[in-house]
Formats: sequence, C-alpha cells, structure tokens
Amino acid sequence: MTQQFETFESSPLSSADRVADVAPVNIAQRFEYLIANTPAIIYSSVPSGDFKMTFVSENASRVLGYDPKEMVADPNFWFDHIHPDDAPDIFSSLAMLFVEGERAYEYRFLTKDKRYLWMHDSLRLIRDENNNPVEVIGSLTNITERKLMEEALQRTGEEQRSLINKLKEAQEQLLQSEKMASIGQLAAGVAHEINNPVGFVSSNMKSLQTYVDQLLEVIVRQDALLSDDSLGEDLRQQARQLSASADLAYLKGDVVELITESLEGLKRVKDIVQSLKDFSHVGESDWQMVDIRKGLESTITIANNELKYKTVIERQYGELPLIKGLASQLNQVFMNLLVNAAHSFAERGTIRIRTECKEDWVYIQVEDTGCGIPPENLSRIFEPFFTTKPIGSGTGLGLSLSYGIVQKHGGRIDVQSEVGVGTCFTVCLPVTQIKETLQQDAG
Repeated sequence: MTQQFETFESSPLSSADRVADVAPVNIAQRFEYLIANTPAIIYSSVPSGDFKMTFVSENASRVLGYDPKEMVADPNFWFDHIHPDDAPDIFSSLAMLFVEGERAYEYRFLTKDKRYLWMHDSLRLIRDENNNPVEVIGSLTNITERKLMEEALQRTGEEQRSLINKLKEAQEQLLQSEKMASIGQLAAGVAHEINNPVGFVSSNMKSLQTYVDQLLEVIVRQDALLSDDSLGEDLRQQARQLSASADLAYLKGDVVELITESLEGLKRVKDIVQSLKDFSHVGESDWQMVDIRKGLESTITIANNELKYKTVIERQYGELPLIKGLASQLNQVFMNLLVNAAHSFAERGTIRIRTECKEDWVYIQVEDTGCGIPPENLSRIFEPFFTTKPIGSGTGLGLSLSYGIVQKHGGRIDVQSEVGVGTCFTVCLPVTQIKETLQQDAG
C-alpha cells in the first residue's frame, strides 16, 4: 500500500486544531501500511460457529495468493483450506480458546496455486466489558522453511541413528566373533589338557585289563588245584572260606564289566576331546577342505548337553563332496540351528538332519518338530538382535551371524515353518563356485 499524505494550506485554525484533524487520518493509513508489510498475516474472525473471517490483511495475497476479500467472503474459507490430516486436532481443541483466551497451532494451509505451506497460527480471544467474546484476532506466519529444516534434521538424525545401530551391530558381531575365537582357543586348550591324563589313564586301564586277566587265570587254576583230593580237607576248607568271604565268584564277573565300562567311558572322553578339536579348528584362518558330515557329528557331540534330554536325532546323510570353507564358522552355523531346534520343544521332539548334493549345490537340512515360527516373525528371524526368547535367554545374534557366515561362503539359508508343526532350515552351499575356486587355486 502506498503511503499518501495530505497537504494542508495555511488557515486561521490553531496548530492544535490542525493536529486533531490530520493525526487520525495519518495513523490509520500508517497502521494499515504496517499490517500489510509485516511477515505475519493479521486476521480477525467471529468467535463462534464457523469462525468466519471478518478481516484479512493485504499481505495474504503475497503469502497465500488469495485476495483478502475472497477470504472474508467465504464463511468456511479457514476450515476448508486446512490440511485434512491437521484439521481434526485443531477442531477438537478449539473450544479451549474460550477457556484459556489464547491458542497456538501449527498446520498446513492450502495456497492459491495448490501448495501446502506450514503456518504458525496464534489466536487471541477478545472480550467486551461484560466478558462476552466479541472477536478472535489471529496472526498467520509462514514457517515452511523452518519445518523443512526440521524435517531435514530429523532425517539426518534418523540416518545417524541407523548408522549408529549398524556400527553397534558390527561391533556386536565382532565381539561375538572374538568370543567364538576365544571359546575355540579355550576348547582346544581344554582338549589338549584332557588328552594327557586320558592318554595315560587309557594306557593304564589296558595294562590293568591284562593284569586282571592274568589274576583271574591264576584264580581259576587255583580253584582247580584246590579241588584235588590229594590236598588236605582243612586246606580246602580254608580256601573255600577265603573265596566266600571275598565273594570271589561275584568279583570275577564284575571286575570284567567295570574295566569294559571304564574303557568305554575313556573312549567317549576321547571322542569328545576330538570333537572339541574338530569344532574349534583353532589357527585355521585360511579356507580349507571341509567334511560337512564330520562337522555335523562334532557339533552334535559338543551340543549334546542341550540335546540329549529332550531331543531325538535322526540322521539321513547323503554323499557329499569335501567343500572349501572355514570349518569352525560352518560348525557355528550348525550349532545355532541345532540349539534353536532343541529350544523349540516344549517337552520332547525330533531333529532330522539331512544332507545331499544335487545340481551343483550342497544342502544341509535341520528340521524340527517344535512349536514353529509365527508368520509375522518369519521375515525378521535373521535380523540382528531379534529374538522371541525371554530377556536374558538370547542375544538375537545367532541366526544373524549364521546368515552372514553362509553368505560369506557364497550360499544362502532358506526357512520354512508352520506354527505347531515345526521348522526346517536349509543351508545351501554352491559346489560350482567351490570348483571354480579350487581350479583357480590349482592354477
């Protein structure tokens, strides 16, 4: 609005009279000029019903594109141009204006060119001397730029949180990997330490078995001699009493069973020690030829404490070629699948392990008859830290690490599950890729 000033000629009126005539005109014009050139759109509306606008400052045409007369003429203009997603919150709380006297909102407002601008709307209720509401005065300020900056900051924050989560995931996987390496070293150390006493105890038991066999032979011959009639009756009677008091007949049978069971126990300890060595594969940082069946058996032995009380293992091994890989990491995959299968049983169940090779792929299936996985969780089971186990019972990293290990070997893990029926994990490792790798190594 262009400022216009009136020119007054000299007259006999006093200076006070001239100021009284001119000042109201200049103040009104200046007031309108200031309102029209402020950043905020100043408006007034009736304090009831549809809050029809009764005045809108001229700068509305510059900010929103509408003629102020157009906005005043439409009784539903304000309500009709608020974004549909923002309107319910405003309408539901607008009555508080009559209680608090002031309200402030941030919402999107439709412009003449069909864009939505973010506006900050400050409303104030005006009352008369009898405390009756007579008018609502408001100011609309365009805060779109601020909102865009806030959204950009929010996106940046979300990206940073995502990056932090990925870093945490990598750190957890690194810690898990280091922990597994430490466990492997510990297992190898324990296996080495157990091997020494098991070795000499086993040797001693074999020697003891030989000695016991010789002693039993002596006893048999002694019994034969004592039955000779040439010996005195007193001597035979004493021998019979000694044999009876020592329960020699029972000892001859039981000592053989004890030695047989002890030798069997030592063999089991040796098998466990060998399984520890096979499972840990300490020092094997390079890819080597791996026997899948041997890895499965060593893992079953190591996990026996988790499996033996409520699990029946069924093996269906097919002919598999040796594959090139990291045995300790593949064994960790088998361990995770077997333990998870055992944990899926409420009481007792069956785990079926199948292996086969076809169409240049090696397949290792671990199928259980457990509780199954709900469909809503099936797509998340390989996510880091996702677990359905109670707090403190699992980290949610087992399947995530297994997925990464299998991918590292150029393979994949497939899963099928039905609630109440069971779950089947299939580890697929490519034979073609392994052959190509071997050919490259040979070359």
